[in-house]
Amino acid sequence: MKDIKRLIPGALVSIALIAAILYFIDFQTMWSAIRHANYRILWGSAVLSFLWLAMRAKVWQTLLRDKPKYMDVFFSEGEGYLLNNFLPFRLGELGRAFLLSRKSGIAFSEILPTIIIERVVDLAFTAAILLAALPYVADSQGSAQIGYIVGAVVIFGLVMMYVLARNNKWALDTFHKLSVRWPVLHRFGGSFLESFLDGLGVLTDGWLFIRFLFWMSLNWFMALVAYYLIVLSFFPQAQPEWTLFVVGAAAFGGAIPALPGGVGTFEGAVSAALFVFTHDQSTSLAAALTMRLYNYLNSGVIGGIGLMREGQTLSGIYQQLMALRKKEE
Repeated sequence: MKDIKRLIPGALVSIALIAAILYFIDFQTMWSAIRHANYRILWGSAVLSFLWLAMRAKVWQTLLRDKPKYMDVFFSEGEGYLLNNFLPFRLGELGRAFLLSRKSGIAFSEILPTIIIERVVDLAFTAAILLAALPYVADSQGSAQIGYIVGAVVIFGLVMMYVLARNNKWALDTFHKLSVRWPVLHRFGGSFLESFLDGLGVLTDGWLFIRFLFWMSLNWFMALVAYYLIVLSFFPQAQPEWTLFVVGAAAFGGAIPALPGGVGTFEGAVSAALFVFTHDQSTSLAAALTMRLYNYLNSGVIGGIGLMREGQTLSGIYQQLMALRKKEE
């Protein structure tokens, strides 16, 4: 019952946005846009979406200091995105850490901070991309302020994680002193924190972090190209800078509480961003739905293969993750 109540705000946001989208679009125009899209370009973007997922696995493997096998990381990455598309509370992030820990033998608590670092740096790239797009968007002062705020918060978060990583012994000693009154927390929390701080150690390895940023930059470039190809297939007059604003808006839209997979918020953010340039809400939604389809396609294929290889199901993983989540709480 508690989890259902926590789902309600996000569900209401998604339902409200879906209703607004349906009110403003013309289905005939949208369907015509889908029928007359450039499918040669769309096929190229589809292939690139799979390459993007493969590159994202390399990003994560680098953060993990190349300890696990690449194929294990690759399928765990796909499984995580698949779980995020269908399960609430962003359980896909916990899911891929949980699944990879079973394949690689690396502690779950050591894998988890690498996902946190990955997501924090994603936010930094998102803020930078959005700020780069603002000169091409009219009346962008409000968006600029959001970008600066997010960028400042991200930098602060990275600095705090770096400080913890550099002072891990102090952090552990402080935790043990404060938790001595609670034996269970002291016993289990200490071992978790030790592995967590060990995972944060990637921030103190300069060469490793540079490699991570290189692969991450290449991964974001591939995402921009893939999204640009989708936009170009619906709007032949599309300019590359449109994609900067679309990707930035989509990333921030995905951070809004919503149904699993950001249903409604993703489509609303992408179509609204494209509308700024095209003033065509229906065709913009057709492009947004295609992007959504590609997200389902690459995660469904790679994640589905991964789950089948391991004899897992979505419902089974959900039950295991909820048990793990309650244990951590």
